[in-house]
Amino acid sequence: MATLRDQIASWGFGSAARSGPVRLRVDPDSRLTIPGSDVEVTVGSVAASSLLVDVDHPVQGRKGASAGYYATKTRLHQMVISRVDLQAVEAMPYEQLRSYIRQLVQILIDEKPLGTDKPLQVNEQERSQLITELQDEILGLGPLEPLMADPGVSEILVNGYDTVYVEREGLLEPTSVRFNDDAHLRKIIDKIVNRVGRRIDEASPMVDARLPDGSRVNAVIPPVTLDGPALSIRRFAATPLRMKDLIEKGTLTAGIAELLAGLVRAKTNIVISGGTGSGKTTLLNILSGYIPANERIITIEDTAELQLQQPHVVRMETRTANIEGRGEIPMRALVRNSLRMRPDRIVLGEVRGSEVVDMLQAMNTGHEGSLTTIHANGPRDALARLENLVAMGGMDMPLKVVRQQIASAIHVIIQIGRLNDGSRKLLSLHEVAGMEGDVISTEEIFAYERRGMTQEGMVRGRFRATGVRPALTERLKTFGIELSEDLFDPFVELE
Repeated sequence: MATLRDQIASWGFGSAARSGPVRLRVDPDSRLTIPGSDVEVTVGSVAASSLLVDVDHPVQGRKGASAGYYATKTRLHQMVISRVDLQAVEAMPYEQLRSYIRQLVQILIDEKPLGTDKPLQVNEQERSQLITELQDEILGLGPLEPLMADPGVSEILVNGYDTVYVEREGLLEPTSVRFNDDAHLRKIIDKIVNRVGRRIDEASPMVDARLPDGSRVNAVIPPVTLDGPALSIRRFAATPLRMKDLIEKGTLTAGIAELLAGLVRAKTNIVISGGTGSGKTTLLNILSGYIPANERIITIEDTAELQLQQPHVVRMETRTANIEGRGEIPMRALVRNSLRMRPDRIVLGEVRGSEVVDMLQAMNTGHEGSLTTIHANGPRDALARLENLVAMGGMDMPLKVVRQQIASAIHVIIQIGRLNDGSRKLLSLHEVAGMEGDVISTEEIFAYERRGMTQEGMVRGRFRATGVRPALTERLKTFGIELSEDLFDPFVELE
């Protein structure tokens, strides 16, 4: 019969493979301290030749790890940093540096690192886990590295050092990932914001940043948050999505995609409206791909997210004030400056403030084909929000004049949303028809019609044409773009 130590070691404590209590059959007079945990099992002399003992699994992935495991990892981390030759590693390629850290951790594990008279007692799976986590800690984002490497994860939401959620296919789910403590999470946040020259502290407890792969990051720390630091990472695919990907996912139909591509080529001004996480930026990035390669494009964003593939692109990003309250470069200043840069197209990542005044003026003075996004629940709400933003910009104009500016500048409003099942849909497409009296007139061209839910919880519905043929089709013809007559027929099924 195998010893108790052999049985436990064979199950790989420290891995995420098992969780919960473990029942063992052991020999009498056995005693064992389980490596990498605070659990000790002692079996006294009994009459039976063997008996059953219940042992709680000490390490259940990252979230279920014992305090002893994290103390061990923290101590090893400190020893690795103290032994690293900083001058030597600066010139090392990434893979070579990872290998160097692996070798160093292995040496430290075998060198009695915790002040005992013998090496650290860990099995092979625990050793491998310690090495991987320390590599991630030093070279990457620590416990978040496995999530960042998972292509199925679109968002990572850290609500505290021991609570991490992810979004997959539009739905949130908890994970077993955790940090050592609040200080550990704060170090990862500092690493992210320092890379892009931003700061986060008690004086400025909120920050927007981005990762090298383009993922957008928002971090908030106490005193704004009450339960420790919070971190949100919105990931972007290494290979940007294309229109065919949206068609395959059912976000829109091939006919609607053909119309949108034509509208971009014909230099119409388009506003994409929707809520947080609805896919506005993704659609904006895809539509930007239809801008001809021979045009000069200026992109302006709070946090750079767009991944335009054209050769003639100038990217600009706002800047926050420094610790002295100086050096801020707001969106409006960048919009104004872009007009002096000979743009063919201006693409605003999102309009949310006084920059809307300069954006509308640019659209009305020869800079057609501009694209932007806005937070709103529908096309009419988007127009109302534009009016409010103009008022916030300090423009003292009658409401009718403001609406005339908006009606002449904006040609199309696309409403996109995320449904209950996590799917994204183009919910409505409106053409701005002009003014009727004091009111902006719009015509709905396409709509997504919901028809209930399936037993699996998926939304059932279809895209339909309203029967209105947009006036912009004449503009499309001048650019050599012909659309099928059936596209706007309400009795023809959209595909």
